[in-house]
Amino acid sequence: MKTVFSRIAHGRTADGVVRQIETLILEGVLRDGDRLPGERELARQLDVSRPILRDALKALEERGLILTRHGGGTYVADVIGQVFSPPVSALIASHRKATADYLEYRREIEAIAAEYAARRATPEDLVLLEAIMERMNAAHAAEDFEAEAASDIEFHNAIVECAHNIVLLHTLRACYRLLSDGVFLNRTRIYAMPDARNTLLGQHRAIYDAVVAGDPAAARAAAIAHIDFVEKATFEAERSGDWQRIARLRLNQRGGTEPLQP
Repeated sequence: MKTVFSRIAHGRTADGVVRQIETLILEGVLRDGDRLPGERELARQLDVSRPILRDALKALEERGLILTRHGGGTYVADVIGQVFSPPVSALIASHRKATADYLEYRREIEAIAAEYAARRATPEDLVLLEAIMERMNAAHAAEDFEAEAASDIEFHNAIVECAHNIVLLHTLRACYRLLSDGVFLNRTRIYAMPDARNTLLGQHRAIYDAVVAGDPAAARAAAIAHIDFVEKATFEAERSGDWQRIARLRLNQRGGTEPLQP
C-alpha cells in the first residue's frame, strides 16, 4: 500500500517527524479530517521509535494541527475552518454585499490559480483532476444536484492544488469552505435554473482542457468567464427567490391556496 509518509533520514528525532507532518498539511497533501495511520504503522513508515512518534504527535496536537479521539485514532485538525471564525462567517452570511465581494475576490484569485495550474500541473495532478471531471460528468448525467455541487467544489480545490502555491491553496480553500458550509446562496438553486447545469459543466470542462493543454491564457480566461456566469446566476437566483417569497405572501394575504407542485 502506498503512503505519503517517508523515512526520517537524519537523527530520527521528534522534530523531524513534526516537520514532515507539518509540511504535508501545509502542502495540502493531508487535509482536515484525514486519519493518520495507527501508532505502530506510522512509526514503521517514518522509521522512528514509538516514543519519538508519541512526542511528535503530542507537539502537533498542542499546536492545533492534529487531534486525537479517544479510542478512535488521530486526525488532521480543521485548520482551514479557522481562517474565517464562526462570528465572521455569520456576519458574511447576513450581509448581501458580502456575496458580491466574495465573487469579486474569487474571480481574480481563481484566474491566477488557473493560470498557475496550466503552467505547473504535473501528470499526477492531471490524473486526480480527470477523476473529478468524470465524477462531475456522472453527477450531471444522473441529474444529482447535490453530487454535482460537491464535485464542483472539489474541482476548484483540485485546480488550486495544481497551482502549487501554498498561500493560494489555503486562502481559496477557506473561500470554498464558506461555499460548502452554505454561508452563501445554496448552489443547488443555481443548478435548478434553466440550462445553468449545462453551462457550468461546459465552463469547468474549458478550465480543465486549458490546464491539460498547458495554456495559461486560456485557463485564466476560462476561470474569469466561469465566475462572471456564477455572479450573474447568483443574482438571478436571489431575485427569483425574492419574487417567489413576495408572491406567496400576496397569495396568503388574499386568501388563496398554494399552487400545485409540478
